[in-house]
Amino acid sequence: MRLALVIIAASLVLFGVQSRSETALERGRYLVDTIASCGNCHTPKGPNGPLPGKKLAGGDVIKHQDFSAVVPNITSDQETGIGKWTDDEISLVIREGKRPDGTLIGPAMPSRSYRNLGDEDVRAIVAYLRAVPAVHNPITAKSQYDAIFPASWGPPVGHVNAPPKEDRIAYGAYLAGPLARCMDCHTNQHKGATSELGAGGKAFYGPWGVSVSANITPDRTDGLGDWTDAQIERAIRTGVARDGHKLFPPMPFTSYAQIATDDMAALIAHLRSLPVTDRAAQASGHMPDTAAPLL
Repeated sequence: MRLALVIIAASLVLFGVQSRSETALERGRYLVDTIASCGNCHTPKGPNGPLPGKKLAGGDVIKHQDFSAVVPNITSDQETGIGKWTDDEISLVIREGKRPDGTLIGPAMPSRSYRNLGDEDVRAIVAYLRAVPAVHNPITAKSQYDAIFPASWGPPVGHVNAPPKEDRIAYGAYLAGPLARCMDCHTNQHKGATSELGAGGKAFYGPWGVSVSANITPDRTDGLGDWTDAQIERAIRTGVARDGHKLFPPMPFTSYAQIATDDMAALIAHLRSLPVTDRAAQASGHMPDTAAPLL
């Protein structure tokens, strides 16, 4: 009888731990710091990496061929951050790219991808941003864009449910889409050419020079078709390619190192399911000769 009670008690403890639900704050921390890697843009950096005490305080400039975007402070500072914004206003700026004053946020903020974020994940992100220490960081520089913004980035976002984690490929697509935005970087959308999902060829300009996103479709010539799951995982987590060469920014390998095991498996399953695409054919003439490889 005593042995049976011990076994029952141990089982209750075990199953109690396994069934514990993730809090909104924990989920938000994981999304912001890991899979979405918001700090990759919003945390200012120096020669040695992120500046101490400046997490999500903004101020860096993202340069592109047709814009220079000054990154805003998204800490809860009342004067220089989003401390005076309501939860709904923060949600609106994330999913629709619209500030409380009605003006639009331009690229590189991926609002058109974030439109597909699940409601619970948006609430979790907002909860975590509220918990991040406020940083007073006045930013006076202004973003510059060559193109005129539309009236909006799309119609108002209604109710959005994230795919269930049990549907591995669908959930992997959710991770690679609105959360990690893999497809934003690995799909080259240029004028006058067909864009193929995940086929790469998009150039990024930074202190490292020029890097170009790789083909992450299962193509065996130019993509990940001959890579093992372990090789893909190593590249995502550490920035080391199949042949051992070091991959370049802006892919946030440090953040991706903390991706949950199940999420990584789902992400890889989704990449395996992509239509095979030959990036070399569709990106011809659009890749800088001096470009460095980027997964």
